[in-house]
Amino acid sequence: MSETIDLSKLSLGPRPGSTKTYEPGRLHPTLRVPFRTVALHPSSGEAPLTLYDTSGPYTDPNALIDIAKGLARPRDVWVDARKDAQIVAPSALAHGGAMGAVSGKVPAFAQRAPVRRARAGSASLTQLGYARRGIITPEMEYVAIRENMRRTAAQASPRDGEDFGASIPDQVTPEFVRDEVARGRAIIPANINHGELEPMIIGRNFLVKVNANIGNSAVSSSVAEEVEKLVWAIRWGADTVMDLSTGRDIHQTREWILRNAPVPIGTVPLYQALEKVGGIAEDLTWEVYRDT
Repeated sequence: MSETIDLSKLSLGPRPGSTKTYEPGRLHPTLRVPFRTVALHPSSGEAPLTLYDTSGPYTDPNALIDIAKGLARPRDVWVDARKDAQIVAPSALAHGGAMGAVSGKVPAFAQRAPVRRARAGSASLTQLGYARRGIITPEMEYVAIRENMRRTAAQASPRDGEDFGASIPDQVTPEFVRDEVARGRAIIPANINHGELEPMIIGRNFLVKVNANIGNSAVSSSVAEEVEKLVWAIRWGADTVMDLSTGRDIHQTREWILRNAPVPIGTVPLYQALEKVGGIAEDLTWEVYRDT
């Protein structure tokens, strides 16, 4: 790992021929749901094409990107407004500071993100829990707006093909999203501690999603290069990213990725937990694994 954080390594700015646009929410007017608008050739006589956009603020020319500070955390406001979570003091976190082997070459992420967990006696604070209680969250409206990409224009087109049992409505509403999640037919991967997330949904009655795998290099890799792998993946349409990094500096590297990720990040906690106990499997306890 290199000690230098070279911001010039990041792929920033709009994709060619594309413009970043946003759509507000109705139930939650402060929502800003991103889309990629592609200008077609004038000879086509067609209006600009609106596409689903996974690239986060990295393709917004008006966004100020500083990976040392991380992305904005709009979901923190949503989570706190529900009053089901509380911020945990660092001293209350077991094994605080025991982050596994470090080389000293990967700087710790300076902006320590607050850690939230469920309040004692509160109901489930997952999207599934809210859905089954009949609550439409900002996350649910957000994904409904994303999924409706070009849905109005598509209604005028002839329909053919086999639906194989799918039940996709003409318009994806927040209530439809809530119902699909409540039935267990779809999931919104939205950890309460991932405030930077732009919510998305996975389910048979929704758009197909694509995952990208990334991982640190055993030969040469820097913090900026690890974040660039994330940025490059979502720039070209990855809806989720799986971080398969192993070895030393895994916690520090992963924190840099998480704090700069607008998409869900999957991990292998066992790798990280083993690093906390020096790679000795016999020393691994449930408490260490739980707090990883």
